[in-house]
Amino acid sequence: MIRTTLPRLLSAALLLTLGLAQAQKVDTISIGVAVAQTSNTALLGQEQVIGAKFAEKYLNARGGINGTPFKLVFQDTGGDEAGAINAFQNLITKDRVLGIVGPTLSQQAFASDPIAERAKVPVLGPSNTAKGIPQIGNFVARVSAPVAVVAPNAVKQALKLDPKIKDVAVLYAQNDAFSTSETGTFQETVKAQGLTLSTVQKFQTTDTDFTTQVTAVLNAKVDLVIISGLAADGGNLVKQLRQLGYKGLIIGGNGLNTSNMFPVCQKLCDGVIIAQAYSPNQGSAANQVFVKEYTAQYKKAPPQFAAQAYAGVQVMVEALKAIDRKKKLTTWDVDDLRIELNKQILLGKYNTPLGLISFDKEGEVIQKEFYVAQIRMKDAKNGSFVYLK
Repeated sequence: MIRTTLPRLLSAALLLTLGLAQAQKVDTISIGVAVAQTSNTALLGQEQVIGAKFAEKYLNARGGINGTPFKLVFQDTGGDEAGAINAFQNLITKDRVLGIVGPTLSQQAFASDPIAERAKVPVLGPSNTAKGIPQIGNFVARVSAPVAVVAPNAVKQALKLDPKIKDVAVLYAQNDAFSTSETGTFQETVKAQGLTLSTVQKFQTTDTDFTTQVTAVLNAKVDLVIISGLAADGGNLVKQLRQLGYKGLIIGGNGLNTSNMFPVCQKLCDGVIIAQAYSPNQGSAANQVFVKEYTAQYKKAPPQFAAQAYAGVQVMVEALKAIDRKKKLTTWDVDDLRIELNKQILLGKYNTPLGLISFDKEGEVIQKEFYVAQIRMKDAKNGSFVYLK
C-alpha cells in the first residue's frame, strides 16, 4: 500500500510545485548571461562579461526598464557543451530569468539552446556565428552576424593588400562547430575569388603543437593562410607558422577576434587580418556614447565580443521596456512574459553599438555594416586592431 501511494503523493507534489512555478508572478526583472568565464574559451567570454556588466550599469543608470532597474544573473558555461547545458538549466529553473544572452560558442549553442526552446525562454546568441543557429527554434535569435556574411570580407581585403595572392592554405579546428562552419565559408570564398586551395589542414582546439600542419603549409608554398579556430589554439598556430618561416599574409577567423590573443602569439600576431562585425569607429550616436563611456572606464576601445554582449543585453532591455509600456512587467506571469518577450525581440529595431539592427522571422540578425582590421603590435604584450578601408 505504501509502495503504491508514496509515488502518487510525490507526483502530486511535483505537479503542484510545477503548477505554482508556472503561475509565478514577475518580482525581479532578471536577465541571464551564460558565457565562458573559465576554460580556454574564457579568452572570448571575459570580454563578453565586461560588455554585459557595462550594459547593466550603463542602462540602469539611465532608468533601467522605465524606471525599474534590471538585474543580470551570470552563469559560467566553461568551454564545452555540458557546461552550457548546466548554465542554461540553472538560469531557467533556479533563477527564473526572463531571457538568456549566451552561450559563447556555436558548439555550445547547438547543445543548450534546445533546452531554452523547450522551456520557451528567449535566447540571444552574442557570438554564435555558425550556420543553423537561428533555425534551432522559435525562441533562438542572435545579435552576431553569421560567418557566411562576415568572413568573405577578410579574403577580399587580403587581395587588396596583395593582388598577387594565388595559392591558399586553410586550417580549421575540426572539433568546433563554429570553426567547421566558418572554414566552409572561407573555402567557398577562396574558390569564388579564383584562388587555388592548395592544402586543408585540421587540428583540435585543445592542440598546442602544430608542427604537422605548419610543415604541410610550408611544403605547399602558399601565399595566404586562413585559420578558423579559437583564441588560444589560433594564437599558437599563428606563432608557430611565423617561427617556422611562413612569411605570407594570415587571415584569422572570428575566434581570433580578441586582444586576449596578443599574449599568446605576442609580436608574431602582427599583420593578422580579421573581419569584424563591430568597429569603435562606427559613427552612430549610440556607438560613440558606448565607446566614450567604455574607454573612460576600461582605458581601451571596446572589442567586438564586448560590443555584441552589450547589444544582446540592450535588445532584451528595450524589448522589455516596450512590453512594460503596454502592461507593467510585475503583473505578468513569468512564463507568459518569456513568450511575450520573444515576440517583442523579433518585432523591434535597435540602435546598438553594432549599428541599427533588427531580426528576420527566424531570429537572424539584420545588420548592414561590417569591417576588416589588421593587428598591429607595439611590443610583446600590447597591440591594437587597425581598421582597413
